[in-house]
Amino acid sequence: MAKIAFILLTHKDPEGVISQAQRLTATGDYVSIHFDARAKPADFERIRTALAPNKAVTFAAKRLKCGWGEWSLVGATLEAVKAAVEAFPQATHFYMLSGDCMQTKTAEYAHRFLDAEDVDYIESFDYFSSDWIKTGFKEERLIYRHFFNERTQKRLFYTSYNLQKRLGLTRDVPDDIQMMIGSQWWCLRRRTIEWVLDFCEQRPDVMRFFKTTWIPDETFFQTIVRHVVPETEIRTRTLTFLMFTDYGMPVTFYNDHYDLLLSQDFLFARKISPDALTLKSALSELWGQTGVHFPISNEGRSLFKFLTGRGRIGRRFAPRFWETESSLGRERTLMMVVCKKWHVAKRFVDQVQRLTDIPAVEYLFNEEGGLPDLGGIESTLEKRNRHRRALVRMLFDYHKSDKLLICLDPAAFDLMQDFTSDKANTRILEIECEFSDEYLLGHARRVGLAGERTPQDVIDTLLPTIRYDLRFESDRMRDANFPAFTRMREAAGPEENTLPVARFLGVDPELAHLIAATDYLFVD
Repeated sequence: MAKIAFILLTHKDPEGVISQAQRLTATGDYVSIHFDARAKPADFERIRTALAPNKAVTFAAKRLKCGWGEWSLVGATLEAVKAAVEAFPQATHFYMLSGDCMQTKTAEYAHRFLDAEDVDYIESFDYFSSDWIKTGFKEERLIYRHFFNERTQKRLFYTSYNLQKRLGLTRDVPDDIQMMIGSQWWCLRRRTIEWVLDFCEQRPDVMRFFKTTWIPDETFFQTIVRHVVPETEIRTRTLTFLMFTDYGMPVTFYNDHYDLLLSQDFLFARKISPDALTLKSALSELWGQTGVHFPISNEGRSLFKFLTGRGRIGRRFAPRFWETESSLGRERTLMMVVCKKWHVAKRFVDQVQRLTDIPAVEYLFNEEGGLPDLGGIESTLEKRNRHRRALVRMLFDYHKSDKLLICLDPAAFDLMQDFTSDKANTRILEIECEFSDEYLLGHARRVGLAGERTPQDVIDTLLPTIRYDLRFESDRMRDANFPAFTRMREAAGPEENTLPVARFLGVDPELAHLIAATDYLFVD
């Protein structure tokens, strides 16, 4: 069975460190601690004294003063790893933790998880081709030598950087290693750790290189592990659940995140708010329990992205310069049916095609297929969106008609804006549907915001947010003052919906009433 040596890097909260070490070792695992040399000596003595009787705890032989972005973080990790390798010969896995991490599964579950596959877990993406770095230095982290800390020695850091840049004092990455990048929170097998330590002894040139790179804790282990371990034995992921905001700051978890954290496919989470005492207490009790079943829904990241992305509406694809002055044709009429329930819009379109000669295309910007061969412009959704006007012009030509009806999702506001700004005659019909909680939950599952086992309290929070989001999309259309905007409603009867349908399609009221009175139109 797996036995884990936790590599604990910490710099504060001595009581928390003590309880964390006691909790993790109570189930037969080990802990190796590096306590930052910048911290108060009295705090370290308190930890050392309290844990001295615990033979499953060891300490780094050398304590370093750690700084964000510095080699010292990697150096501290290596010191704790060396101590663990020597003190715990029975350890099969080595797992990086910080004082802000807490378990979200039981020890029983974690051991079973690690026994399932003989692999290493570490994020390891190609440094240059991946988009792991969102902002700031990228190549500059490597090709220049960094002797100062950007946060505490800003003037020296940038003076040194600018001087090297001006004088062209760049350096090459060691030519026999592929630079990789990823999260510093890994879980590695004993054999891998031993290979990494051997590499450190045998390659002083690589060690010198990393000691003056910037933020090496995101590149050192990620690169060396990929160099010494076959790719088939690496799972490019972390077992610690963590998320970052748009500004690169880690997301903090609070008391009401307990069920969410347990339902994610991870063993630990980072980072837990120091004030989340209820959450800490519940997670502390969890580690030693047995027979606990964990339904995994794994919607945490998509849910966070959705909840924090509201209101940040931008245009995904701007028209190409050669399209900006193009027109669908002044004599043509484009009719846009906008409906969140796609099956309702498709039924409406089916009735229109059955009773009129208006050609129609359903959700052409959302669903693959469904279009004739138009020379390749229709082949992907990305192409369709990028060349939207050209695509619709070709559809007019293909159907040999001056009228065309298409379906749009309410989220496609940029498409509505673009088409209504055209010289052509454009009309919009919003089909307003009722949304039950059951429908919203199904929608959340279809788009990945929830899973079959998402906790009920998460669902209770999510549904009002989705409902508000749908209302926002509808209100945005009405507030845009589109020139020919009409609306039919599920809550209204066929008589009330007849006039909007007649205006939209340009047909007589009798025909519009036949379409509006379709008895199965709004059935879910």
